[in-house]
Amino acid sequence: MSNSFHKGVITSNLAEMYRLAAERYGDRPAFAARNKSGGFDPVSFRDLYSLGLCLGTALIERELGARGHVAMLSDNRVEWNVADYGILTAGGVVVPRGTDITNREIEYIVSHSDSEIVFVENRRLLDRVITLMPQMEKVRHLVLMDPNGQAPEGVSTMQDLIERGRALREQGDRRVEARMAEIEPEDLFTVIYTSGTTGTPKGVMLTHANMASQVRNLPFPLMPEDRLLSILPVWHSYERIFQMIAISNGCCTHFTSLRSLGDDLKNVKPTMMASAPRLWENLYLRILKNVSASSGIRRGLFHLAYFCSRMVKGSLFFLQGKRIDLTGRNVLQSACLAVYHGARAILFVLPYLVLNAVVLKKLRQVVGGCFRGTVSGGGALQPHVDEFFNYIGVPVQEGYGLTETAPVIAVRTIPKLVIGTVGPLFDETELRIVDLNTGDILYPNASNRGEGRGLKGEIHVKGPQVMKGYFKDPEATGRVLKDGWFNTGDIGIFTYNNCLKLVGRSKDTIVLLNGENIEPIPIEAKLCESPLIDQCMVVGQDQKQLGVLVVPSLAGFQELGKSADSVADLSGDSETRERIAVEVKRLVSKETGFKVFEQIQGVALVPKAFEVGDEMTNTFKIKRHVVDEKYGDLIDGLYS
Repeated sequence: MSNSFHKGVITSNLAEMYRLAAERYGDRPAFAARNKSGGFDPVSFRDLYSLGLCLGTALIERELGARGHVAMLSDNRVEWNVADYGILTAGGVVVPRGTDITNREIEYIVSHSDSEIVFVENRRLLDRVITLMPQMEKVRHLVLMDPNGQAPEGVSTMQDLIERGRALREQGDRRVEARMAEIEPEDLFTVIYTSGTTGTPKGVMLTHANMASQVRNLPFPLMPEDRLLSILPVWHSYERIFQMIAISNGCCTHFTSLRSLGDDLKNVKPTMMASAPRLWENLYLRILKNVSASSGIRRGLFHLAYFCSRMVKGSLFFLQGKRIDLTGRNVLQSACLAVYHGARAILFVLPYLVLNAVVLKKLRQVVGGCFRGTVSGGGALQPHVDEFFNYIGVPVQEGYGLTETAPVIAVRTIPKLVIGTVGPLFDETELRIVDLNTGDILYPNASNRGEGRGLKGEIHVKGPQVMKGYFKDPEATGRVLKDGWFNTGDIGIFTYNNCLKLVGRSKDTIVLLNGENIEPIPIEAKLCESPLIDQCMVVGQDQKQLGVLVVPSLAGFQELGKSADSVADLSGDSETRERIAVEVKRLVSKETGFKVFEQIQGVALVPKAFEVGDEMTNTFKIKRHVVDEKYGDLIDGLYS
């Protein structure tokens, strides 16, 4: 990957990066918030930085020490970015979390992080924080962020702090500039507490150097004219680094929500955005629903257009080296396949060009029609959804990383858009594939064919993005970080076309009584291809066989004429369970490529969908331990 095109602001001191961005991009819009009329109110790079300096000055007056920790409990809004600037320019460390946080998490994270000041988005959340103050002894100040909120006695508003800082700066106070100049690359930038699928949240320590490496190694171009949509939680490292990349390159980020996303895609016409698999799955289902409700001629044109697109795009992907290669094809195989795909592309290119203009171009309007690409992260994109959007001309560049890696390890680029992989490694990143049983290094290993490409094992990485460690938890740090190598806990394969393919999670691995190790995620992804299954979780640890908990799809069954008002209505219906059991047997079978011990022998329906903040993390990963505990009786019933 070459970064020769990169013209953004690059520095290892992120406060300095914000300063230089303000100088370079001036009055260009940096962020834009949606107003009540549906338009967007922008704030410029210069104003954003100026507000940050004023806030930082006031925080220093409030005795925030250099490297002092400040908790920020808020969702995406311009005030979040102003607070982030202010804390950073004062030399502080941001400890962010969203408003869906529980009281127990507030108490634990704020106390464990040694936060001295807590920024709170709105009055409702502030009232909860106030009740927990006796348990958070180190907190000295509370700050209400909502400009329309009424702060109770003893609580500052962010606007008041900004005005106080402005007055101090007019009097010549320049302590904030001195703090900024003292920031070193290895100083902490943030401590992010992972919601995690198991156990107590751990505070991931990320430095200025960690985050700067992500900006420096951006593998695709962004220009000031690019328009970005922000929908993922900004406290998560993925959305946060995407916004920092936008700042570096002078792009405007527009804040949206699930409720207004459809309108904002059409109005903003974004060219790039960070996204999660769930977004693309929902858009995919919406498109299919609209197609099924249309006339027979329109349905026929859609299916014909998509078929021709698959033929042409699929062949072009092969000819461009974008077809996944797990076996290392020899020259003769490659030559024969090249002839076949060349002929196929020529055969279907004319009908494809016509149908692309008539049908597929209209489909692309669903995402505004101007997408140059979107990076999907935070979970695995289902293969059929991945293929669908890339074949109709919406380039989905799936990426991979963890909070502990700031977060990106690998990402697909347009030149290396290999469907079924998460693309090539970020520059400066080293990778090892390690045998789970022996600990042997499978890749890179000169004694293995292709240096170990195509072999499956645990992913270990080393690079400038790898965290400093877990805050106040050297034992947990030592378990995952050895000699600079971070154990991701994910299982993957490095392909012969130098991309990383994820195949499961070692921590999610189910071990049956007969000793068979099974990765549940590919099975779950296959089951979710059914329009009758909304969500599912495979179970079977220490059992003879696998079972599955299923959230039936209300929309899917309504399409079949099934009368039901809720998921609970479906789950209590024996006919629904039998219908889903048939689907499970059909999708996970020998014919679909699954081994006998991977096939599902028992099905149970749960009465409600898995939800973020309950059974799922903010990045839509199932908290398996929560589901196991919550539906223990259902699971036991599968094996009674």
